Amino acid sequence: MTEHRKDPDPTGAYVELPGVRTWYETDGAGDPLVLLHGGLCTNETWGAQRADLADRFRLFLPERRGHGHTADVDGPLTYEDMARDTIDLLETLVDGPAHLVGWSDGGIVALLVAIARPDLVHKVVAMSANFLPAPQSSAAPQMLDAVAPDAPDLAVFREPYESVSPDGPAHWPVVVGKLVDMFRTEPTLSPEDLARISAPTLVLAGDDDLVTLEHTIALYRAIPRSELAVVPGTSHTLPFEKPGEVNRLILDFLTRDPVPTMLPVRRAPGGAVAGGGPA
Repeated sequence: MTEHRKDPDPTGAYVELPGVRTWYETDGAGDPLVLLHGGLCTNETWGAQRADLADRFRLFLPERRGHGHTADVDGPLTYEDMARDTIDLLETLVDGPAHLVGWSDGGIVALLVAIARPDLVHKVVAMSANFLPAPQSSAAPQMLDAVAPDAPDLAVFREPYESVSPDGPAHWPVVVGKLVDMFRTEPTLSPEDLARISAPTLVLAGDDDLVTLEHTIALYRAIPRSELAVVPGTSHTLPFEKPGEVNRLILDFLTRDPVPTMLPVRRAPGGAVAGGGPA
């Protein structure tokens, strides 16, 4: 990188991972939980969740390569590399398994980690996540054609980046370009890939999400030990729009065992309706 690099922010710390020097923050006490922010975002993503989750868990909040305090890298940005960084962080800082809660791109990274390293994952919350590229999973794929780094509607992402990025404000268009390229072509997970996820998983989405409900349901159906929650009256930014409801769903899933159900179909042995209930 050739742009100006700012001094590190004193409120967090850097960890030297094999792929990238990564900024992370910690909070709370209890079992470890890794929060994985969305694309183009910083840890500010979790402002409405952080206090509630920190009451029950020891939080680790990394900022991925090219995001927030973590510098960009040479070459493209890929979900696989970000998942590898997250695995390295789990092994280096957490030193054992953790819950993973990811929103949007962070949810994709959480799924990839759960596939690659089930030994490092207790439970997963994948919020507004997709397993195929935006042209195949988005309710509005044309939005990618309209993304401009200096657009007013990107200010909510651009301003936090410019205030903390070690690469300097001038690097913002480079990161946006790399991420748009990634959104167009990744991820490329199959139902067979998703079936390898052994961790209990909550698939969480808004009822007017950027990811289509059909795609969200396909994700839910492909993961064996999954549950599904759709938050009414919300969009892709549901953790900001209804934080209380989102927090309740996350905490309930992470802290409770599944309840027995009277008429299971998907979860019934052999896939048949249990208990001889009505047809």
